Amino acid sequence: MPGRAAARTVDNRAWTTYPDWRSGTAAGTRAVAGLRPGLVIAEAAGTTDYTDPHTGRTAAWEYATWTSPVHRLAVPSTEAIASWNARTPEGTWIQVELKGTYSDGTDTPWYVMGRWAAGDADIRRTSVDDQEDGKSSVWTDTLAVDDAASGLRIASVRLRLTLYRRPGTRLTPTVWRLGVMGSDVPDRFTVPASTPGLAKELLVPRYSQEIHKGQYPEYDNGGEAWCSPTSSQMIIEYWGGRLTQEQLSWVDPAYADPQVCHAARHTYDHQYAGCGNWPFNAAYAATFPGLQGVVTRLRSLTDLETLIAAGIPAITSQSFLKEELTGAGYGTSGHLMTVIGFTADGDVIANDPASEDNEAVRRIYKRREWENIWLRTKRYNASGKVVSGTGGVCYLYFPARPTSRRRKALAAVGVR
Repeated sequence: MPGRAAARTVDNRAWTTYPDWRSGTAAGTRAVAGLRPGLVIAEAAGTTDYTDPHTGRTAAWEYATWTSPVHRLAVPSTEAIASWNARTPEGTWIQVELKGTYSDGTDTPWYVMGRWAAGDADIRRTSVDDQEDGKSSVWTDTLAVDDAASGLRIASVRLRLTLYRRPGTRLTPTVWRLGVMGSDVPDRFTVPASTPGLAKELLVPRYSQEIHKGQYPEYDNGGEAWCSPTSSQMIIEYWGGRLTQEQLSWVDPAYADPQVCHAARHTYDHQYAGCGNWPFNAAYAATFPGLQGVVTRLRSLTDLETLIAAGIPAITSQSFLKEELTGAGYGTSGHLMTVIGFTADGDVIANDPASEDNEAVRRIYKRREWENIWLRTKRYNASGKVVSGTGGVCYLYFPARPTSRRRKALAAVGVR
């Protein structure tokens, strides 16, 4: 019907408050109040051995768990992505699991959505492959219904946190934010055009991934593949996040912008063998004091304009052929860049890390082209084969205590 509101396609639920942490089922965990409420280990619920698949080392760990209440998704979903913000001192780490209930009343298994630590001294940060039940599968960081055309959907979800520490210590991780984003974005090669509504540009630092080619190839073959951590570092520094000389002391002093090398190392997923795990990037951003990060999907460039108007830049994921994005000069099967504003004509101003140097990072891309390559869920690759698109995936990093204006903008795009 003309004038009818578009169907909702995304639902976010996050646990962040003291009452939130009190609402779940705890086995050895405790909610803590304060300016940034969270969840910690009160006493171990047990001890278990974990063999790290990436080092072969087996070690004993004390653990405690917290299981969220069931969240019924406002959007019965074809996909679900968890994200989290936590502090993991050396000697600690966390595991995040998701269990869904399908629209036919059956349940998924408990799927592991990530084994994560801010550093890499204790375990190797990792996703888990080969998780499926015949109806859905986990693809690195995303739980997806295998056959969306069947009509089967994920109707509700629960999350389970397991907090680990070295036995006999009082160490504990602290988890401040745990969330899940469910979505049912329609299959589409093209998306409706939005009307330009904002001319504004945010002053976001510019970093090129390309100047890091060949550096630290153990992290996804070096800088040429570092679009995600490079984009993350740009926005972290926009919000004032800085790394100390001590933190950067491991980087070769001959390398420019050592913080980009640091971001790559600390977002690297040892199973995926890349730095583009979406929740790992959001979790990395939240290791900086006063920041939080979330993975979501947005509906249009109007949503991005709402965020930019409130001073919140965004990291977006898209894939395209060279001829589909004028001025890019390359094609990609998956690339992250930072949206920092809009021109008077409504075109997108992006800090694109796939640039020859820092000076060249700021780009202007045509609105209609850019909106389509970001929001579509289907596309043709260079061989003419139909492959998937990200459907508006976006990382948002913002202050742990946002202003009322920023809270309003985040709420307008479904993030609280």
